[in-house]
Amino acid sequence: MQQLRKFLLLPSTDRTLLIGAALLLGAIRLGLCLLSFQTIRRILARLASPINRSPKAGSVSPQQIARAVEVAAQYIPSTCLSQALATQVLLERAGFSAYLRIGLAKKKGGQLEGHAWVESQGKIVIGALEDLPRFIALPPL
Repeated sequence: MQQLRKFLLLPSTDRTLLIGAALLLGAIRLGLCLLSFQTIRRILARLASPINRSPKAGSVSPQQIARAVEVAAQYIPSTCLSQALATQVLLERAGFSAYLRIGLAKKKGGQLEGHAWVESQGKIVIGALEDLPRFIALPPL
């Protein structure tokens, strides 16, 4: 009940952003289970068409978008990849450039481990880890 109250007290733009992030995150998570990665990327590319050509002053910031996805991820089971894809779509829709990065690293047992993050305006917006440098980034998709 307290979480609902906190949600209702948010400014309308934050509520709208959070609802959009939750819906997108859920759809991406489901899509990753049912469709190929290439198909998901094509669908998301269409969804990512900017509403505005350039970010407006006073519009949402990349940090607000990332925070909305992080909060939504607390309630919707997700992976770093689904969170990164959702963040990329929302950033591009808001008019920001966004670059999906996927990296690989070896665990101590020799198994490969993957991680996804998004960069925008020269900064990591979502998916930053303390040990991120150990991941070798794959070429951009």
